[in-house]
Amino acid sequence: MLEDDLLEDRFEELRELRATTPELVTVRAAQRRRRPLLGPDGRVMIVAADHPARGALGVRGHGSAMADRYDLLRRLLTALARPGVDGLLATADIIEDLLLLGALEDKVVIGSMNRGGLQGAGFELDDRFTAYDAGTIAAMGLNGGKMLTRIDLADPATAATLEACGRAVTELSSRGLTALIEPFWCRRENGRLVSDLSPGAVVKSVAIASGLGARSSHSWLKLPVIEEMAEVMNATTLPTLLLGGDPDGPPEQSHARWAAALALPGVRGFVMGRALLYPPDGDVAAAVDSAAALVHADAKAVIP
Repeated sequence: MLEDDLLEDRFEELRELRATTPELVTVRAAQRRRRPLLGPDGRVMIVAADHPARGALGVRGHGSAMADRYDLLRRLLTALARPGVDGLLATADIIEDLLLLGALEDKVVIGSMNRGGLQGAGFELDDRFTAYDAGTIAAMGLNGGKMLTRIDLADPATAATLEACGRAVTELSSRGLTALIEPFWCRRENGRLVSDLSPGAVVKSVAIASGLGARSSHSWLKLPVIEEMAEVMNATTLPTLLLGGDPDGPPEQSHARWAAALALPGVRGFVMGRALLYPPDGDVAAAVDSAAALVHADAKAVIP
């Protein structure tokens, strides 16, 4: 990661700008060099950092790994500077930090929309849109918006979340913006919300997510990698990005699963956060380079 002494001055400037010149965010957004979602090779590699806004700070059993904002920004700056990394998915606070730090030029930027389903809350499936809305995503010149769409047939809050996600898909599509939908079939176990990653459950979640909104022309899916990924991809024609989740095994095992899934029709790349930003050995650049090399296999993304 970048050396602390090289960043402290930039962080001091960031704090000063946030306190004294908040309107600069709008100016920088208008001036930012933008790019389309897909690169020349038809693939995209995006780093995700929207977990903190939902109170999800844990990584690999460390419950507060993402609590230090400056440490997270250092990791994100390292990741975004690596060849083959195309962009960022995050909430407004992180996007605006990185915008003011000058790290989002020529990057894909996706705004995270519904962060109201706080991790561990009794109302976790009442996943309200407390972050970006379609109008602000358009005004800020972002590429699109992402929505978490969790489905539990035993929880009435699911209905309101589905309705809100459908409305967001329509509002994004009407503006020509990507709607990135992240569906999960869920259930409660001892009061805790867990995701059902069996092939039947993932396929059913894909079917429901694909039908959200009045138009599907700009809908994309963000899906977990499971062993039966071919069966999952047979359930949709929508372009799909793979997520990394909170890793619980050796990186080599994850890379093998990711590589196999990337070869399937319809898969266009990765949206990965904790797996790359908090690798077991702490080497963010190496973790990001390995993932980017898988996505951009023909683009020689890794540079020694």
